Amino acid sequence: MTPADGPETEPIGADEVGHVHTDISGGWLRAATFGAMDGLVTNVSLVAGVGATGASSTVVVTAGLAGLVAGAFSMALGEYASVSTQNEAIDKEVAVEAKEIAENPRAEVAELAGMFVGMGMTERTAATAAGEVHRDPRRAVRLHVAQELGLDPEEKASPGAAAISSFLMFAIGALVPLLPYLAGSDSLPAGLAAGAVGLLLAGAVASAFTATTWWWGALRQLGYGALAAACTYGAGTLLGISVL
Repeated sequence: MTPADGPETEPIGADEVGHVHTDISGGWLRAATFGAMDGLVTNVSLVAGVGATGASSTVVVTAGLAGLVAGAFSMALGEYASVSTQNEAIDKEVAVEAKEIAENPRAEVAELAGMFVGMGMTERTAATAAGEVHRDPRRAVRLHVAQELGLDPEEKASPGAAAISSFLMFAIGALVPLLPYLAGSDSLPAGLAAGAVGLLLAGAVASAFTATTWWWGALRQLGYGALAAACTYGAGTLLGISVL
């Protein structure tokens, strides 16, 4: 080894790097976050709209539980279909890339070298690196797809995990504004207050996975829920007047 070569280093494992990254590829975390938020906003709005008509607590709870079940299944099925479709699209692109590499290897090596140059490598280093990557066709396909689509074909999100997390978190979120009614209260303000607390907590927790401050995440989510609830409350008020 010469001084120019630099010190020899052993490969470092992921557990030795000192940090880990959150799953943001569209898997269970995204589904759980959206599920909880949607459950809260949906049923806070539903409780506000139905409560504004002057309906009894029994009607409010019935409507809320119906919204919980329907929304949870809708979210779960939607997440399953969405993630499955995304994975199938990735599989298609992998097949296209594999065919291109098999039929036009020199052009694909040159394309990858160009990507490496764009990342800061010299042309000589990029050409060498691209040639080494293409010694393994599977690795070459994976890297091309990752660079061109921004997705790793070997780390696809699980449709089942996304569906289950979405279902459970939507149900939990949708249950929050119903808790005062289930506890025997007949107060619309109590239900809305419970929903507001849930929105604040959900926004604060979600901010832990982002660069947003907890208080801004909490207030932002409360604002979204308040806007939706205000609109449905207004619609419920007009409906209640027309019924009377």
